[in-house]
Amino acid sequence: MIALNSATAAELDEVPQLKGHGFEIVRYREERGRFDDLRQLEEVPGLAGKWQGAKAVVSI
Repeated sequence: MIALNSATAAELDEVPQLKGHGFEIVRYREERGRFDDLRQLEEVPGLAGKWQGAKAVVSI
């Protein structure tokens, strides 16, 4: 499992559903604070509707 609140952009890019969005996820986390729910990935630019399959490998 990859911890959404501590993973690097490179680690997040290894998840197929998040590939290419690792930098945006880290930037979102730095600007708005920790993720409390995986559904917050919907708010990351470019990820709306694309991240659902990541639930199997990403945790809070």
